[in-house]
Amino acid sequence: MSLSLVFGPDDAARTRFAISPLFETLAAMFVLLETGRQKYHLPWLDAVRPALEELDLRPLLILTPMRGWTPDFLTPAPPGPGSDIDWQLARLRETPPEQVAHEISRSLTERPTSVPPDAWQLLDDPAATLTRLADLVEECWQLLIAPHWPRLREFLEADVAFRTQTQADYGLEHMLADLNPRIRWRGRSLVIAGLPASRVLLDGQGLLLVPSVFLWPSLAPVIDPPARPGLVYPARGIAELWQPARTGQSDALARLLGRTRAALLESLAEPASTQTLARRHELAPSTVSEHLTALRDARLISGQRRRHAVMYQQTRLGASLADGS
Repeated sequence: MSLSLVFGPDDAARTRFAISPLFETLAAMFVLLETGRQKYHLPWLDAVRPALEELDLRPLLILTPMRGWTPDFLTPAPPGPGSDIDWQLARLRETPPEQVAHEISRSLTERPTSVPPDAWQLLDDPAATLTRLADLVEECWQLLIAPHWPRLREFLEADVAFRTQTQADYGLEHMLADLNPRIRWRGRSLVIAGLPASRVLLDGQGLLLVPSVFLWPSLAPVIDPPARPGLVYPARGIAELWQPARTGQSDALARLLGRTRAALLESLAEPASTQTLARRHELAPSTVSEHLTALRDARLISGQRRRHAVMYQQTRLGASLADGS
């Protein structure tokens, strides 16, 4: 079985990336519940466990089954790369009651197992249910995600930077097929294996691509109107997200640059900010900044401002030196 997302003449030009703090909030709940998703997030789990005692997640868990359909209104699509949680929460709270009722009914119906009898009470007053759900989602954001959002956002932005560079170097087809091993490009279609058989025309809307930290190892297509067609995919390199950087720099590189600068240079195989590097290597930001200046002056790294921070990455010379080529 596979899902086919069919591109028309205008869809490639309208395909773009976005980062969704609200999707990360809901995806984090799956990590809390499924031990198979937890191995890359143990430091985060240790940090958020005290907050779990303050949350009654049951209304959200009823609507986000492990197997089944989750209402799209819970995660409105960001309009652009700089969209924040406040914008998404505002759109969530503006969902029409009739859409809330329709999507909740579908979620409770389209699943392989029955739901608790009291779950149907969510349909008694859709407007009140929406307020209850939005308040709970906002509380989950504040307790589970907001304290860690700077790190998560920089990690997701690094993934987007990598994908856009891949597209620039090799084209849209290669970039899309590289998102996940289950994805391949066939003709004019993006084919995703392991999903119920369906053929969806993008119909000029393009495809919204959303990287996620907490979704691994799943993929989450969004294909039902009125939501914009989208695909949420696991960001690359999540094994390193919560860990200090583990580098394999050679003794020769360490002797040449110094061990700290060698480690920073190797860590910049993908874009990262001063703050991210400071957390990874357990250094003061001022110390990292000093070393980055030396590496940049030697033309081993370059920096590019992306909204709130400067993101550094190896130059071609730096990459050659780091990998010994």
